[in-house]
This record gives sequence, C-alpha cells and structure tokens, in this order.
Amino acid sequence: MKFAICNETYGSLSLTQTCQRIAAVGYEGVEIAPFTLHDDPRKLTTVDAAAVGRTVADHGLKVVGLHWLLVKPEGLHLTTPDAAVRQKTLDFAKHLADLCAAMGGSVMVWGSPKQRNLQPNLNYRDAAKRAADLLRTLGEHCDPTVRVAVEPLGVNETNFLTSAAETINLIQQINHPSVQLHLDVKAMFAETNSHGSSIDEIIATSSPHTIHFHANDPNLLGPGMGDLDFQRVANALMKTCYDGWVSVEVFDYSPGADRIAQASLNHLKAAFGGSKTQPDANG
Repeated sequence: MKFAICNETYGSLSLTQTCQRIAAVGYEGVEIAPFTLHDDPRKLTTVDAAAVGRTVADHGLKVVGLHWLLVKPEGLHLTTPDAAVRQKTLDFAKHLADLCAAMGGSVMVWGSPKQRNLQPNLNYRDAAKRAADLLRTLGEHCDPTVRVAVEPLGVNETNFLTSAAETINLIQQINHPSVQLHLDVKAMFAETNSHGSSIDEIIATSSPHTIHFHANDPNLLGPGMGDLDFQRVANALMKTCYDGWVSVEVFDYSPGADRIAQASLNHLKAAFGGSKTQPDANG
C-alpha cells in the first residue's frame, strides 16, 4: 500500500516546506488542493504545474493528484440547471485535469459537496443526468494517465451522492473508464448511520469501482486518532486487493501538522502490516 497526505494539512507553508516535512515523516506521496497553489487556480498554467511536479519529485515524493477541486473560484456547480454555470464548471475541471497531468498526478477527487447540492424542487433524475453528462465529458477530456474519482459524502455535507451505491449508479450512467469511485472513511461512517451498511460492506461492494481512498476518523483527525477501529477498515480494504494510494485527509488541524502526519502514518503502517519507524510526535 502507498501512503500520502494532503498538502493543506500544512496550512500556509510553501510547497517546498510542505514536501520537506512530508518526506521527513516518511510518506511517499502528496495530494494537492489547487486553491493552495493559487487563489484562482484558473491562472495556473501547465508550465506552473510541471514545476510543482518537479518540486515534489525533488523531495523524493510523488504527486498523487488533486482534491477539493471546486473550492475556488466561486460560482461553480455540478447539478445546476444553469447551463452557463455548468459550462464554466466543466471548463475549469478540464483545466484542472490538464494541470494534474502536467504535475504527474493520476487522480482527481471530486468531492466539493456545496458545489453539487441539489437545489430545492429539482427533479433528481434530471440533475443526475446533468452531472453524468458533465463528468463524462470531463472523462473524455482527461489524459489517459488521469482519472476522476467521484466521492460519496455524508448527508450532513450534501444531498447528492450520499452513499457509495448512489455514486456507483451515477458512474454506471456515465459509463466511461476515466470516471470511477473514491472512498473516504469519515464519509463511509456517516453512510453507516444514514443508509445502514457497514464500512466493511461498503468497501467490499464498491471494490470494482474504487480507485482512490482517504484515511481519516469521524472525529475529523487522522486514522487511529479517534475511536473508529481503523484496523477493521484496513482489513476490509486489503481483502479487496486494493493496491492504490491511501491518502490522509483531516479537517481538524489543532494537534499540529507534524503530529497528525506522524501519528497517522504510524497507524497506517501498523494497520496495513508495516511497523512504526518513528515515535508519535506526542511521545
């Protein structure tokens, strides 16, 4: 299993400083949120992206890909009936796909819950078709090395694609090999409460479509930093023969980036059959 961490964990540090810290902890890859590179990622060029890839490689790391795709700029949306907004969203997503390829990344995690919420009184089938059409066109645009990983998120975050099964239905409607599934532990935990499936079941039934995985805890910290039995999650994932990236994505940065990074990696290595190489930052 290959382990990475998302770069926004390190806040305002430069990419070089972030890569230094990530490499020192022992991760193999970094996952990048475009808004951390520029307030308006539309202004980034493929030349800029190639430079990002070189910086990451210079630290012995690999660019896993991009996530938090639609945070900036404002005014983007996946399911809106407004054709102009959808076109703007598609054009931006195509640009991100080009940047991802230029960086050497291979996956784009499509989460962005607020930018896909169904507006009141919209017909679900029509909204899902709009989403499918946009993502299919994006998949057709992507370099063969880049795939889109659509992320189910909990009902506390969005009202569209709130389960793996619903997301797989959309992926099957899209019917393009470059658009597949992303799983997130926090989101799967939310799904167990709202839809009744266990995390083990979600991982097992989703495996034919799963191309990327985020490790965290429902308490918004890293794997092993909360009450969830992450060993059970790891066992379920390994049973599917998943061999992609496992990226640490947290939302509570209060313990500090270095402690989160080290504690998470230690737990991942232990859960997936490795061993601790350094002590946790808290001793």
